[in-house]
Amino acid sequence: MSSSCCENDCQAPDSNVGYRRILWVALGINVSMFLVEIGASFIAGSASLRADALDFLADALNYIIALAVIGLTLRWRACAALVKGGIMALFGLWVADTIVSNAIIGSVPEAHVMSTIGLLALVANVYVATLLYRHRASDSQAMSVWLCTRNDCIANTAVILAGAGVWISGTLWPDLAIAAVVACLGLSSAVRIARRAIVEIRNGDTFVSVPAE
Repeated sequence: MSSSCCENDCQAPDSNVGYRRILWVALGINVSMFLVEIGASFIAGSASLRADALDFLADALNYIIALAVIGLTLRWRACAALVKGGIMALFGLWVADTIVSNAIIGSVPEAHVMSTIGLLALVANVYVATLLYRHRASDSQAMSVWLCTRNDCIANTAVILAGAGVWISGTLWPDLAIAAVVACLGLSSAVRIARRAIVEIRNGDTFVSVPAE
């Protein structure tokens, strides 16, 4: 995308009624999947499922913030993006702590529960990602929403593979490895969001276009 853009491209997605509706749908899906996965994580004893469940919760909070700043200026949306980046960073650190705790305990999770719930979560997140795709490069707030959902799709796929790894190896290490990947995704995305949000805050309400990823 070039530095210049047409009127529709420069308009923040937050002012679009369709984008608001997408955020509400995404919020409902994420709250529902958090409840499903957090319950399954305790049943299966899985760190990666628990990490994925908390990721759904963090995303739900992110969608609430995104809805709250609809119609506000780019500066305010960038401030909201900084808050969401902080949430993602805290989430990554929490997962890292969970990995260490589970490694000490050493219990092997239920592989079939991990893969089944991971597949359900993947279907939910692919649907949300499809809805959000066209808005992903509009500003830091929209980018943070997109990155959360993209990370979820990657994490869900990884949880499915972790379930297969636990079943084949009979150990907990595939589960902990995937939990580590989820933590790294959260931390790296938090840094990207914070960097762009800081640029937007410094530039005020001047639109800064960047290539979509």
